Amino acid sequence: MKIVLVFVSTLDGKVTKWGDPVVKRWSSQEDKDYFRKTMSDSKLIVMGSNTFNAEPMKPSEKHIIIVMTRHPSDYMEKQVPGKIEFTDESPAQIVERFRNGGYEIMHVVGGPKVATSFLKVQLVDELWLTIEPKIFGKGDILVSYEFLDIELKMISCEKVNEQGTLITKYELVKK
Repeated sequence: MKIVLVFVSTLDGKVTKWGDPVVKRWSSQEDKDYFRKTMSDSKLIVMGSNTFNAEPMKPSEKHIIIVMTRHPSDYMEKQVPGKIEFTDESPAQIVERFRNGGYEIMHVVGGPKVATSFLKVQLVDELWLTIEPKIFGKGDILVSYEFLDIELKMISCEKVNEQGTLITKYELVKK
């Protein structure tokens, strides 16, 4: 199973505008379309509770959504077994639980805490990053403050609009 981080960022590395976790307020239409298609095609999606709370996804027969939270009991009324689950499992535990379940790709779309938690334990195979030609100065960054040393190799890069929005895909180089 391939584990893919899917994010959008500004040129100055911000994944939120001034801390607001609702990305669709500032990302391009092309990124919204790309993200919607990626999620529609995805069978297994992992996100953090802040991302879920900001932009809740509805249960679907097409995929299962795993929401990482320190307090899964707070979400009992929103849980739909086999469709939307809330867990305090670690990234390694989540991967282990789904690794042999017939899933080709696990898309990780949570916020910086979730991205960092997967990167820190070297569970990410690819990073699919939309780069928007914007500068916010203040906002959350892709990776929370951790000491990491990760090399990437570009798989593809596509300019998708006149403003210069780039949809890039990188492979993480295993050392």
